[in-house]
Amino acid sequence: MDWGSAVDLYCERTDPSFWAEPVNAVTNAAFLIAALMAFVQWRRGGAKDWPVLALIAVTGAIGVGSFIFHTVATSAAAKFDTIPIAVFIYSYLLLALRRFSGLSLPVSLGVLVAFSTLNYVEAMIVPRGALNGSHAYLPALAALIAVAWPLRREEAGRWLFAAACTLAVSLTFRSIDMALCDAWPLGTHFLWHSLNGLALYLLLRAAMSVQGPPYSQAIPS
Repeated sequence: MDWGSAVDLYCERTDPSFWAEPVNAVTNAAFLIAALMAFVQWRRGGAKDWPVLALIAVTGAIGVGSFIFHTVATSAAAKFDTIPIAVFIYSYLLLALRRFSGLSLPVSLGVLVAFSTLNYVEAMIVPRGALNGSHAYLPALAALIAVAWPLRREEAGRWLFAAACTLAVSLTFRSIDMALCDAWPLGTHFLWHSLNGLALYLLLRAAMSVQGPPYSQAIPS
């Protein structure tokens, strides 16, 4: 792979220059705002929930990494975008399985392996350009709904379902970006950033809403 090769995947970009995607770049501030707001809530909650603090830091890293990608726009810069997102997805799923579902660490790690396998199979089967690449996030959306469903009558469940609905809408905007280039040259990818910042904030609030033992009885190790 040529790590220095230019990447052009979005309507807004019309040339390889640094500031060719100003709206896509600037809207990454949504992740930084989400991280800041969640940090304020974390401090108000006692500033002792270290797993959530780590996720807040990753949320900020997503914003920085995505900004780098939408300005530098090379194959190497894309890693700054995708790696923090992957870290958040897998880390949050592990936290959710432990904190919300009450699963033991070995079982939770087993679920993570199954989830990773599902992602791999999905990537092998589904054409890379399907849904403008948004298909890669569908397993994460499905996992979020699966975790949220047993908690639908609890506060955490309401936060999780709100995040799932927000993510579904943001995935829609990500998917239709290139299809709308002729009618709307700006594209809709910037809405993916804006709504995803909100979705991550809602997920962080869900994690912070649970104090003490998880809702479900833990499965013995």
